[in-house]
Amino acid sequence: MTTNTSTDNGTWGGTGLKGGTVPDIDAAVAAAEATRTRLDFAKAAPKVFRAIVGLDAAARNGLDPALVELVQIRASHLNHCAYCLHMHTNDARKAGESEDRLHMVPVWREARHFFSEREQAALALTESVTLVSGGGVPDDVYADAAAHFDEGELAQLLALIMTINTWNRVALATGKVAGTDERRPAGR
Repeated sequence: MTTNTSTDNGTWGGTGLKGGTVPDIDAAVAAAEATRTRLDFAKAAPKVFRAIVGLDAAARNGLDPALVELVQIRASHLNHCAYCLHMHTNDARKAGESEDRLHMVPVWREARHFFSEREQAALALTESVTLVSGGGVPDDVYADAAAHFDEGELAQLLALIMTINTWNRVALATGKVAGTDERRPAGR
């Protein structure tokens, strides 16, 4: 059964857009940016910001770029960070990741055949570390990750998970708006 998201007046999703058109993303982003009232973390704490950037770069070192994006996407899903989720799904697409796999990340346990055993171990560890307050990192999850990653890789993976969780918290706390990738110079 298909659910119709249109309202009685024929608008898409109740947005007032006729004929099922998709909202103008650029206008929506501009409007959201115009109303943002929270601080610019990079300007307010430049040393801390640069330290997180450095940690991010160090954490990625030696890890498969596709795995890096899957981990960042999963943590961003769990943390409800639209800003980082938008950024990392775009990065994954640019790196050649398939739409099928991107759509399956939030339900990877039900779609294991889309992911290698190594990726599954990384996703499980990502969930446990991201949701650490819900019961820590279970021994079986850690053991599975340790079976698929050597000690150096496992340390890098843990650092990556910690870093994306930090970025998610920075983005959420400072009101970052999905679709505004500030890593890119204006006009690009």
